[in-house]
Amino acid sequence: MSDYHTAVNSLRTTQIQCVKTESPTVKTFAFKDKICSKAKPGQFLMLWIPDVDEVPLSILDADEDGLVSVTVKNVGEATKALHKMKAGDIVGVRGPFGNSFSIVKGGVLMVGGGTGVAPLYFLTKKLVKAARRIVFVLGAKTKSELLLRDTLEKLLVKKGGQLIVSTEDGSCGITGLCTKPLEQALVREKFDVVYSCGPEPMMLKAFELAEKHQTRFEASLERLMRCAMGLCGSCVIGKYRVCRDGPVFTAEQLREVKAEFGVLKRDFCGKKTGLT
Repeated sequence: MSDYHTAVNSLRTTQIQCVKTESPTVKTFAFKDKICSKAKPGQFLMLWIPDVDEVPLSILDADEDGLVSVTVKNVGEATKALHKMKAGDIVGVRGPFGNSFSIVKGGVLMVGGGTGVAPLYFLTKKLVKAARRIVFVLGAKTKSELLLRDTLEKLLVKKGGQLIVSTEDGSCGITGLCTKPLEQALVREKFDVVYSCGPEPMMLKAFELAEKHQTRFEASLERLMRCAMGLCGSCVIGKYRVCRDGPVFTAEQLREVKAEFGVLKRDFCGKKTGLT
């Protein structure tokens, strides 16, 4: 193993710099880490909550000053403990791991739901300097769960981009699933690529729409990850290990795992189980 990979996989302790509440169930945590500050959009890190557990998290942002941010939903024991932490508390970090989204200079269509918005926000920050046009479809079940809405809108304005909001209950924007405005956008104009991250059934529908409209597609997948190095096999989908071969997958790769993508995952015992 090279010195770089040894450093990436080493556990570094750091202090939480600030905590921001994004929704009733989601918070953003920022901390300093020199190695993760070099991360690319789509990569993830492993965050250790002392005396509790280590969890994989997509990187929301990373800057030249070494500040790194992650957006976390309170969904289990580790994230519940993390949500109780505050500025000054100590966490551990490994990473960054995995591959990243490609940077396309043409017309870009993005669709994100839930905390899947995090890596897409990081990507958008890079694309505003490179892409010709950006349309971002932001979805959630209800208005209070729309993440980074104002931040994304301000970012897209700089590029003349467009933010389209949808909620399943109709409390904000278009009523229904975010794949509805996604399809309308694909019908309305030609894009060079569709990027997606969020609930996997949503990404499967986005993938199918991109295929229908013969548009390049990339998605960031989420799986149970314990080692982040491809050793434990807990994140396997088809012939791929999400932590090493992903988490970003192309349409070509997703076609190879169509029996599992959007349908199955593995539990803590490695057994295949249905996505909920």
